[in-house]
Amino acid sequence: MKNRRAVVLLSGGLDSTTTLAIAKEKCFLPYAVSFRYGQRHEVELEAAKRIARVMGVEQHTIIEIDLRSFGGSALTSDIDVPKGRSPEEMGEGIPVTYVPARNTIFLSFALAWAEVLQCSDIFIGVNALDYSGYPDCRPEFIEAFQTLANLATKVGVEGTTRIMIHAPLINLTKAQIIRKGVELGVDYSLTSSCYDPSGVGEACGLCDSCQLRRKGFLEARVVDPTRYRLAQVPA
Repeated sequence: MKNRRAVVLLSGGLDSTTTLAIAKEKCFLPYAVSFRYGQRHEVELEAAKRIARVMGVEQHTIIEIDLRSFGGSALTSDIDVPKGRSPEEMGEGIPVTYVPARNTIFLSFALAWAEVLQCSDIFIGVNALDYSGYPDCRPEFIEAFQTLANLATKVGVEGTTRIMIHAPLINLTKAQIIRKGVELGVDYSLTSSCYDPSGVGEACGLCDSCQLRRKGFLEARVVDPTRYRLAQVPA
């Protein structure tokens, strides 16, 4: 497996950064892809750039897609990001921060690049335990997309290779993900998870993503390096 290329989806967040570290641990040469898709802020892309530089990816590509053309999400339209929700509320239904078909779109771009790079491995940091209920973060979705990938590509149809979608975090809690990242030397101060950060990159501390992140660091017994807007973070 040594020195094989792999495409790694890199959002700039905690999960995707840990996934990048795992790909490197497995001796893949990572080609990172991020997306400017009309999200509310540039903070996560700046984080992705920092992470790609510090972690030494082979190439970092940022793809431009305007999902604001469709809207339908608090991340791509003028809808308020929910804040201060209880764990029970976060566990009910699919929240308004879900971006319609986002991971399907992102994986499709990653698949195209993987075929051009002549590599058969794609890494994505989806998680089905400590997450916000998104349908495109489940094992069933990853399995179905892998089947699609091998039906929809030249290399798959010709049988020259088999596309593999790696989701190494899918059955881990946020605390387990953080402990794995710490073991691999991940600097989580480089990452950004907040759905509604300030212009200077401070996390709100109250959105679902911030709450799950804070809970993960607490349960992992690891110091949380996140910069929060102190006025909004519960004591």
